Amino acid sequence: MGAAMRRIQAGNALSAFGLGFTVPYLYVYVAQVRDLGATTAGVVLAVFAMAALVVLPFTGRVIDRRGPLPVLVGAAVLASAGALSMGFASSVPAAVASAALLGAGTAVMQPALATMIVWCSGPATRTRAFAMQFFLQNLGLGIGGLIGGQIVDESHPSSFTLLFSVEAVMFLVLAGIAGSVKMPRSAVLSDARPKGEQGAGGGIRTILGHRAMVQLCVLGFVLFFACYGQFESGLAAYGTEAAGIQPSTLGIALAANTAVIVVAQFLVLKFVERRRRSRVIASVGLIWAVAWIAAGYAGHGSQAMATAAFISTYALFGLGEAMLSPTVAPLVADLAPESMVGQYNSAFALVKQLALAVGPAVGGPMGAALHGPYIVTFVLFSLGITFLALRLGKKLTLAQDHPMLAATSRVVAVHKPEQAPANA
Repeated sequence: MGAAMRRIQAGNALSAFGLGFTVPYLYVYVAQVRDLGATTAGVVLAVFAMAALVVLPFTGRVIDRRGPLPVLVGAAVLASAGALSMGFASSVPAAVASAALLGAGTAVMQPALATMIVWCSGPATRTRAFAMQFFLQNLGLGIGGLIGGQIVDESHPSSFTLLFSVEAVMFLVLAGIAGSVKMPRSAVLSDARPKGEQGAGGGIRTILGHRAMVQLCVLGFVLFFACYGQFESGLAAYGTEAAGIQPSTLGIALAANTAVIVVAQFLVLKFVERRRRSRVIASVGLIWAVAWIAAGYAGHGSQAMATAAFISTYALFGLGEAMLSPTVAPLVADLAPESMVGQYNSAFALVKQLALAVGPAVGGPMGAALHGPYIVTFVLFSLGITFLALRLGKKLTLAQDHPMLAATSRVVAVHKPEQAPANA
């Protein structure tokens, strides 16, 4: 990695470390520590998600016009203000306003960071760059959560103030590191549109007119809906209600998920790089179908086997995530015209946020009450991922679907053996 990429990745890891301090404890903090009630805690979490849905549609254009660097710095400062104010929020209006600032800031950071990684990498290095980003995010979240768990004390609100203060400082550190990055590319890029697609006027029209990008967004929604949207809602409800899993086991399952990602990320990288991206995503659908079947078994076996099966479900999800991280984000970047990288990243981040909002609303009640239909539904969603990925592969060029093979083909084409001169 170059110096710019190293700084971006370091800032990314430190901000994830700060998030890990507070993400697992936000509900408990609002509902119990500040004694604002479960309803207020639900509203705060909803505002956190809705703030992202409000700002993301406008983020892409700003990134493409002003560059990702000032957007990232501004978003980090905004998130820092939200985190700090949350640490002192003792009333409903203060908690809601803090959640809005924090949600908006962290949402904008995602496409800004992704665009900076795109600008600081090429087709040959982009896969590994995004794999490193995902690895460091999970490592930072895991370490932050572990340390935060040792600090937090429900009987002392000051311990939560400390957690949110650490998070606020980490966001400012990200802003400082990002501000020192010298971007290798100009913010003014040449205009280009996807070949063979009809796009008028740029923006949302161009994205909606780009069939491969639309298919990727549909696929992305199903991916996030069937995995991340179920982690802390439907799957947790199913585990505790149908499988009799202890709440403490949920923490072990999440730890297993993170451990698999950290261990497997670079072990699967060569496998991913040497295969078509669409087929890698298709294989993730099959892996997750097996994960959901294991979860279904957890609802019918003995307690020990149910626990093992439930933890295995989260571990299999982690394996799929490790395969997706160097695949999906680089594909979004390779589909985007140079002048619209920020808008494409923001559009995909918006799809992800929608899935994370809809997933718990649908999966939570099903996982708690409709145990059999819940498992069958998400096995079918996982198989749907495989179908959609293979269908998307037909719309991709070789450079988009298999950049390593495309690069090899270009090298062979350029370096042809010279013919011997004909004898006179």
